[in-house]
Amino acid sequence: MRAFLCVLDSFGVGSADNAAPAEQGADTFGHIVEACAAGKADREGLRAGPLNIPNLTALGLGLAGEAARGAPLPLAHPHPAQGLYGFAREISFGKDTPSGHWEMTGLPVQFDWGYFPEAESFPPQLLADLIEQAGLPGILGNKAASGTEIIEELGEEHIRTGKPIVYTSADSVLQIAAHETHFGLERLYRTCEIARRLVDEHNVGRVIARPFVGERVGEFKRTTNRHDYAVPPHGDTLLDRAKTGGRDVIAVGKVPDIFAGRGVTHPVKAGDNSSVFAALMAGLKDNADGALMVTNFNDFDTLYGHRRDVAGYAAALEQFDAWIPAIRAAMRPGDLMILSADHGCDPTWAGTDHTREYVPVIAFGPGVEGGPLGRRETFADIGQTLATHLQLPALGAGTAFL
Repeated sequence: MRAFLCVLDSFGVGSADNAAPAEQGADTFGHIVEACAAGKADREGLRAGPLNIPNLTALGLGLAGEAARGAPLPLAHPHPAQGLYGFAREISFGKDTPSGHWEMTGLPVQFDWGYFPEAESFPPQLLADLIEQAGLPGILGNKAASGTEIIEELGEEHIRTGKPIVYTSADSVLQIAAHETHFGLERLYRTCEIARRLVDEHNVGRVIARPFVGERVGEFKRTTNRHDYAVPPHGDTLLDRAKTGGRDVIAVGKVPDIFAGRGVTHPVKAGDNSSVFAALMAGLKDNADGALMVTNFNDFDTLYGHRRDVAGYAAALEQFDAWIPAIRAAMRPGDLMILSADHGCDPTWAGTDHTREYVPVIAFGPGVEGGPLGRRETFADIGQTLATHLQLPALGAGTAFL
């Protein structure tokens, strides 16, 4: 038997009951479905019409979305469902990527991260130490901003002065953007490693390297060489349990970074959704019995959620849906796969930040009978279920549903 956890980064299915007032009503999946049905997510050469995800709806995604929002969706879905379907509530204090992933793997984050203010974000001493220790001519930015927008704003000045762009967001994060060739990718990574040490005293979850290319405004483009420097998990996760038990733990995309390498035996580099899918298919073919594989499909969040691109998000869902038959055909007897998400990022919502939402829980595999899972009271039910499936010691949180 093997286990696969596929995280559709930011794919929420309805506003959570513990969402802040400004986020109440956010619904990543539901609002995409409604926009497509109304013809508001059409884009020439990309997609048109109602959301076309027959394979995901066959597994119960539509039913999960309706249960989470407590209202019907303009989406056809068959009965009975071929997978187990439900939705889960986050009990971690934050709505960030590490909190979501750690809770999914049995370790809720029930403490407050450190956050930086929107303007003049970083303490002067932190910036002074970063400039001195990294040998920088200075920094640009020092504010909360959209990553793509601040590169457009300051990219040319960065190239001219050699000063990296340092910014934050609503998450517990310090991000550094720099040009891959003019500044240098390895130099960017070294700068972020220094920043990681400096922000530890501020209880900041992540430092993120954001490399980009291009020479002028309108040409700048972030590359897939992003690298996250996360604080290690504060306790054991499903990955630790599996590694300690002598299992292969394959982590794909940004997953190794999210866990600071903890519990990972085989990190697999992958950038966009297509390369993550290719790694997943390779794992379905080659992973040994007893292995755990965790993948993160990051395009949903980075390219479409944060950029409030409804048509792009819908097209990415349709692409993922088209991969489902190949995934199911490659699964072996005894395999279990769970599709879920780490938070929401409603592309119809105001601003560019994550939205606190329920996440889908879709479980399937040879021999798994479909049916409702209802509302799960914590993301940790996912990790506990995978631990039970792999016959690993119980995790510290969550209830198995198999």
